[in-house]
Amino acid sequence: MTVWDDLVGQEKVSEQLTAAARDADAFVTAAASDTPPPAASKMTHAWLFTGPPGAGRTQAARAFAAALQCVSPDRALGGVPGCGFCDGCHTALVGTHADVSTVAAVGTQILADDMRDTVRKSFTSPANGRWQVILVEDAERLNEKSANAVLKAVEEPAPRTVWLLCAPSIEDVLPTIRSRCRHLNLRTPSVDAVADLLVRREGIEPAVAAAVARATQGHVDRARRLATDPAARERRTAVLKLPLRVDDVGGCLKAAQELVDAAAEDAKLLAEEMDGKETEELKAALGAAQGGRLPRGTAGVMKDLEDKQKRRRTRTQRDSLDVALTDLTGFYRDVLALQLGSRVAIANADAEDALERLARGSSPEATLRRIEAIAACRDALDRNVAPLLAVEAMTMALRAG
Repeated sequence: MTVWDDLVGQEKVSEQLTAAARDADAFVTAAASDTPPPAASKMTHAWLFTGPPGAGRTQAARAFAAALQCVSPDRALGGVPGCGFCDGCHTALVGTHADVSTVAAVGTQILADDMRDTVRKSFTSPANGRWQVILVEDAERLNEKSANAVLKAVEEPAPRTVWLLCAPSIEDVLPTIRSRCRHLNLRTPSVDAVADLLVRREGIEPAVAAAVARATQGHVDRARRLATDPAARERRTAVLKLPLRVDDVGGCLKAAQELVDAAAEDAKLLAEEMDGKETEELKAALGAAQGGRLPRGTAGVMKDLEDKQKRRRTRTQRDSLDVALTDLTGFYRDVLALQLGSRVAIANADAEDALERLARGSSPEATLRRIEAIAACRDALDRNVAPLLAVEAMTMALRAG
């Protein structure tokens, strides 16, 4: 199994990254033996991965990072870097490689404080690996200060530092940054390709794999979660019942409250697991005795951690809401397809009765307005509108049609 196996439906991108990894390997090998590097190279110091949700932007970037750190002996025999089995590949893929740093948005933005140490590290030589790799998962969430810090690092990188930036579209990244990156655009994989991956890699029954791949419209991570997590399937089922519960104002408000509460519960469960572990690790690092008081002068450090955890809970809740809104959009898209007599395959086949009921009871124009209301709710959440207020406005708009 190579590092490229999880890049579903991205054959062209895999070819480009494989060629770049081969040239990067030749560059490091030449430097180690004091021989001239190859004259022409497909490798560069900064890459921008774009594509719709579920296309696998971060997976592609991480696979490339693993290939850059590959130490398989097969490379000397003409093998392609990225074997997937060596120590370099394995640690890069699981996120423990000393020379692969990952930055993700803790809250709604990547702050300058979140980038400071990473930018400083980008100017150093690799400690153990072949390249110093900086992977920014949410480049679209860089704020002005953190984006300027990244720009400065990308403009004048260290000789063996590689920046891998991931964003939904090229327009989400500052022009000054994207102009210094090689751009790779990933496409949404086909439903059949996602189903095949779930069968091969996860051992999912073919019928179940096909159903979840169709329900998520090619979103690899969500399809995997639906196939393996009963709680995720229950939440999706509850979301798909929402359009039938907005017949009156009371139903709208209750449905909105339940949707927000479910997202908050998701965030709480994740926080309980991660926050406790982080807090105990930091206390141990600061020298606090088991169950004892913290050393003097460390209260500020603990406060910074608490602020970070609070931002992460907010982000997690809004991400959970976004998944629900995506499911709702897919539901009304199926309603519209039925109303227009489209031959597009229905994604939510398990809710066909509800789809047909709504299709008969409303017009295509009303369905389009409902889809627009969901999009407006997502925009409101991006602008930090209170989740309950945004979702209540949406459910009332769904009722009005």
